[in-house]
Amino acid sequence: MQLDSSALIEFLEEVDKELDRSITLVAVGGTAMTLLRVKASTVDVDFTLPGEDYDEFQKALRNTPHGFTVDCWKDGIVFSQMLPDDYLRRSKDIKQMRRMRLKALHPVDIVVTKIGRLDGRDKEDIRACINKFKLTKTQVAERAEKVGYAGRDRNYEINLKHVLENLFKKPP
Repeated sequence: MQLDSSALIEFLEEVDKELDRSITLVAVGGTAMTLLRVKASTVDVDFTLPGEDYDEFQKALRNTPHGFTVDCWKDGIVFSQMLPDDYLRRSKDIKQMRRMRLKALHPVDIVVTKIGRLDGRDKEDIRACINKFKLTKTQVAERAEKVGYAGRDRNYEINLKHVLENLFKKPP
């Protein structure tokens, strides 16, 4: 199921109704790109959020019928990457709801979290972020140095090198 930014917001407004207290939710990956209007829609619905908000969000999510998979990580973990502690402060505000503060990862953080897997869709997404937000090699390289990677560090380094050498070029 493809979700555009309006559908994502509508869904999260329903989840917000089930919350018993205030939380902060940070969209990552394609979800963040959709909310930041880099992509028209997303197939994956992915978030990271402060550890103290995780259980509250999961409870509200279980009480909200939706019919698609929502993946969540705690404290700046995104897929197999661990963002620096400032990820939350750097994230872009999207919408304040009754009890949910919705944010999207900073575009540089979107890029560095997509580097770990780096499949074809990730490459397209990285190039789209680079172009839309005028990201530089230096910004990506410096942020990547601060990211922890759960897995073989060498794989992340190889992927980062590929991104820096190939995805900053203008397509033919």
